[in-house]
Amino acid sequence: MKFIHLSDLHLGKRVNEFSMIEDQEYILTKIINVIDEEEPDGVLIAGDVYDRTIPSEDAMKLWDNFLIKLAKRKVPVYAISGNHDSAVRFADHSKLVETTGIHLAPVFNGEVEMVSVEDKDGKVNIYMLPFVKPVVVRQFFPEEEIKDYTDACRVVVEHMNVNEKERNILIAHQFVTGAARCESEEVVVGGLDNVDVSVFDVFDYVALGHIHGKQSIGRETVRYCGTPLKYSFSEKDHQKSVSVVEIGKKGEVAIREIPLVPKHDLREIKGTYEELTCKKNYDGTPVDDYIHAVLTDEDDIPDAMGKLQIIYPNLMKLSYDNKRTRENRKIEDIQDIEKKSELELFEEFYEMQNNQEMSEEQRAFASDLIQSIWGY
Repeated sequence: MKFIHLSDLHLGKRVNEFSMIEDQEYILTKIINVIDEEEPDGVLIAGDVYDRTIPSEDAMKLWDNFLIKLAKRKVPVYAISGNHDSAVRFADHSKLVETTGIHLAPVFNGEVEMVSVEDKDGKVNIYMLPFVKPVVVRQFFPEEEIKDYTDACRVVVEHMNVNEKERNILIAHQFVTGAARCESEEVVVGGLDNVDVSVFDVFDYVALGHIHGKQSIGRETVRYCGTPLKYSFSEKDHQKSVSVVEIGKKGEVAIREIPLVPKHDLREIKGTYEELTCKKNYDGTPVDDYIHAVLTDEDDIPDAMGKLQIIYPNLMKLSYDNKRTRENRKIEDIQDIEKKSELELFEEFYEMQNNQEMSEEQRAFASDLIQSIWGY
């Protein structure tokens, strides 16, 4: 049985005050093309369909048109609300549209909507769990000890009474501990929204939403498919895609990705003002992409934003990277310390102290010294 896994459409989103509606309409058409080619048995949509709890008219039209296209193709849809959606509005008329094969998870009321489908290998049970908070789950299970998000999801899953002999899919919208975040996501201070991946052990595949970069957590079959578009410059190196999930006999799950090419990419360019405006430096990439321009000039360029927008009409952001902008950096600014080598950390420390990068000779000397000290 084959499924398309989508999440975090964030319809109606604005990035640096640029409306993404046209780009979202374009990418939804590309997704429909993928669905036509793959002919899946269903589409799993793991929350944050909209970017706001009260979506714009344009966003609602996009979602309606997308569902209508899928209904006309007789492709079943299994969708839940995320933390950006209004669970009540999302589930509006859910029982009515269910007659067309569109299954929208209702507001959580202590029970989780489940739909069973069958193929030659038996039943596949699809559980649709909308975004939940501990305070909500406590209302329905007052006898349970629910201290955090892990407890909340654990209690909900335990009360599903999942038959582990059958094949089971969960659609959920939560932050699973260990997932790598992006700047475009909503962050809870202190990681209080973390859910331990072991909570989902009874499911053959967990279609997750909430995190914008595609990744698997704990095991390959607990997966974030990521957003279909880039929504922040921290995602500039991401390759967005559609996840295709094929479930065979019990325990057999195959996952592959189909790349999505946007109408406008979101990328970063860096150099002096002269370099970024010189025609001979044009590398052939579209100038109408969404751009973050990083100027390395030591002096500010008057009206740089306006001047660069003549060449790059979708210039979203302008910043400087020079001695002046780096001189106030602190040791605390170093990120992902556990993931970096001693040499990488020393290079960052040197740059903070000297406002310039190490030379190759310095780098080689430091590398030899580190190897000598640590006995590599």
